Amino acid sequence: MAIGDVIVGIDIGTSKVSLIIGEVNNFNQVEILCSTNQPCNGIKKGKITDENEIVKAIIKVVEDAECDTNLKINSAYLTIHGKYITIVQNSVIKEVRDKYSGITIKDVSSAIMQAKDIDVPEGMSIIDVVADKFILDDGKPVSDPIGNFSSKFTLKSQVVLADKEYMRQLIGIFKKADLEIDGLVPITLAERNLVLDTHELTDNVMILDVGAGNTDIGVFEGSEFIYTNTIPLGGDNITNDIALVLNISHEEADKLKKQYGLAMKSYIDNNNEILLTTCKNEQSSRAIKSSELIEIIEARIEEIFTLINRDITMQGVKSRINNVILTGQGITNISKSDVAGKVVLNIPVKISTGRGISTVRPGYRTVYALVRYIASRQFAKNVSSNIDTTTEKSTIFKDILEKVKDFFYS
Repeated sequence: MAIGDVIVGIDIGTSKVSLIIGEVNNFNQVEILCSTNQPCNGIKKGKITDENEIVKAIIKVVEDAECDTNLKINSAYLTIHGKYITIVQNSVIKEVRDKYSGITIKDVSSAIMQAKDIDVPEGMSIIDVVADKFILDDGKPVSDPIGNFSSKFTLKSQVVLADKEYMRQLIGIFKKADLEIDGLVPITLAERNLVLDTHELTDNVMILDVGAGNTDIGVFEGSEFIYTNTIPLGGDNITNDIALVLNISHEEADKLKKQYGLAMKSYIDNNNEILLTTCKNEQSSRAIKSSELIEIIEARIEEIFTLINRDITMQGVKSRINNVILTGQGITNISKSDVAGKVVLNIPVKISTGRGISTVRPGYRTVYALVRYIASRQFAKNVSSNIDTTTEKSTIFKDILEKVKDFFYS
């Protein structure tokens, strides 16, 4: 981390656009300067369906953040769904310039640049190189090789590629909002250090982030990022099912989901009656058994996990997963959703208990994870977003415009 760096992060979800501004303080921790969000329905099933609505939402959160912080925001980092991402594993051997002086940051930066030298599939573009681990010439693996005496080292890395057409759409949206994109980060890669416990960081895990309309999959073997994708189903689909089957308003359906949220009918303690008050095409309200409601919830949750199971099986990564970690507002507030997941996936499933989870409001966890991920990047000279200060009293911000961005090591 670089003390004083100010990072703007934006997450475009299926129900809202969220923004956080974080600054790296003197203790190398991210201090949140501002957080704001704006309702937005411009993305459906992981696809951009209304660019103008997204633009308006981005402009609004930026204006709110600028008002709160007396900053002028010119750029931001952005999350990207797994369905638009391809991960290529790459290993390079780098000769050290002067083995008697130890491995330098230049040696490492050169190795990371060398890792980019791959055959990029048509329609894809490199957005990041994740330096996973370094192996010295004596076979010793290290996370940070700088200062070690070695004649050469091997860099194990993941080259992250993104769909060019989707990137063009995002760049166009940001341009309309008068912003530049600092970098794109897959959602589950950003969330890894936030949602996993210490021992889970070294385990083979799958992160499932169930949002309003999408479920993002991220598979990790220890620190190695091996697979990501997006399933176009989430918590809103459960609400929509309840509204459709019971013929009630979306608002009442969402309220019932939160009040009686249970993922499996077999766990019902008391099959009490529920009074429906917004019945359509009926003269009066009517009552149902709670089991009828739970049955609707259970069916959709089972479908979500079934689609995930099919995807990771087809991709050949299921056998490499030891544990599944659930996060996201779309499902974690539904009791026994972890049990339902275990039944379908036949892999241990638990709700995230990562140490950072409890410190962040649920609606901001993804964008906060993004800012933390950027702030913790190794070997980058500068990760600050492009901002201007609009007050002379501020002493915590550097002159960002004169800094050279080195996020992509170029």
